[in-house]
Amino acid sequence: MKLWGGRFEEETAELMKKFNNSLNFDIRLYKYDVQGSIAHVKMLSKQNIIKEEEKEKIVNGLKKVKDDLKEEIKKDKINLNESEDIHSLVEKRLTEKIGELAGKMHTARSRNDQVALDMRLFLRKEVNNIEKLLQNLMSTILEIADENLEVIMPGYTHLQRAQPITFSHHFLAYYFKLKRDYERLEDNLKRINIMPLGSGALAGSSFPLDREWVSSELGFNRPAFNSIDGVSDRDYIVEFLAIVSNIMIHLSSFSEEIILWNSKEFNFISLADKYTTGSSIMPQKKNPDLAELVRGKTGMTFGNLFQLMTTLKGLPLAYNKDLQEDKEGLFKTIDSLKVILKLYPKMIKTMEINESEMEKAVGKGFLNATELANYFTKKGVPFRKAHEMVGKAVLYAQKESKELNDISLLEWKEIFPEKFELFDEELIGILDVKESLKNYDSLGGPAPKEVKRRIDYERKFWL
Repeated sequence: MKLWGGRFEEETAELMKKFNNSLNFDIRLYKYDVQGSIAHVKMLSKQNIIKEEEKEKIVNGLKKVKDDLKEEIKKDKINLNESEDIHSLVEKRLTEKIGELAGKMHTARSRNDQVALDMRLFLRKEVNNIEKLLQNLMSTILEIADENLEVIMPGYTHLQRAQPITFSHHFLAYYFKLKRDYERLEDNLKRINIMPLGSGALAGSSFPLDREWVSSELGFNRPAFNSIDGVSDRDYIVEFLAIVSNIMIHLSSFSEEIILWNSKEFNFISLADKYTTGSSIMPQKKNPDLAELVRGKTGMTFGNLFQLMTTLKGLPLAYNKDLQEDKEGLFKTIDSLKVILKLYPKMIKTMEINESEMEKAVGKGFLNATELANYFTKKGVPFRKAHEMVGKAVLYAQKESKELNDISLLEWKEIFPEKFELFDEELIGILDVKESLKNYDSLGGPAPKEVKRRIDYERKFWL
């Protein structure tokens, strides 16, 4: 069934028909199309544009159409060549049930505002689903951090050991990255939750519509204030895809560290068999494929964002068929992200943390150098001079194949005879990485006490 054709004398070419049709991907909008149609028909009756009994027949018929489509999709018996798109399919099925009366459903609307509505209803629901999955991942990160408060590890800059931190502190960094992404999704909902129905093809309608009523009925914040804008833009989808791209950037970075830590070179963690795979030729291998796929699918997410931006950048107002290209990339991005967000918490929750290996790594590479400079500064040495002194001490230690905490008090006094009064038993505690780390308890610091305080606070955020 076509929703148009009166002015055409020839049938659409078969290849053109296949190229033009979108039912094979917009079929997933069926329940939103029915939901919007029911609200629209109720409003038409409320405004005396159609009769009450006509409304009842149409609404009841739409509910049956929805149930039928749900069952056919579930059983994979849907014919994706039956109609041009989801809108024509729903009207065709409704016509089969209630006859020509089904045609009144389309009074005072266009497929342009209809699809705009469907997409907003769909994306609003999916954002809520993604937020729940994201919250579960963040809660899992908090849980793992709370269980490993005393585990120390090297913090890195330039992928070189820099300063000692706690494993919990490192993990919480990803929590806060994802929390900002969650907040961005919440903000995105403000722009998604605008109701375009009633915009018509581009110029609204001469019928006495009550768009505020439809907006409230469908749970939107408000109707679109400009009918052309209501049908022509997809900036809220661009915004969503940009947020998802940011989520994927964070998860890709997280995955890169999981991959590194799982390697024999680091050996900081061991991933569970359930979330790894083997090699077809090397029997000893256990590959972190989930983390690698997350890293790899980040590019796909970027591509879907760029594709939509490229589609939108040259469109004149109002609706153009190019806008049909807003769906496939969006659907693929959402599907991929939801799988990732279901798997990721399970992967990190089941990984084994090799505490001894992390602690061993902290003991090498002069990670206590900054704390030594702080020690000198607290003793009255200007920091720039203290920095120079520690550099000299590191050079000495390297030549002697020692770490800073292996240098005896006598050696310290020999290295810096002019500063011998700086060196006493207090220095031993300063150079003990685990003990000195407890001093890093300023707001947002890695000390176990401060990390615990932050975890407890963040848990209240989700109550």
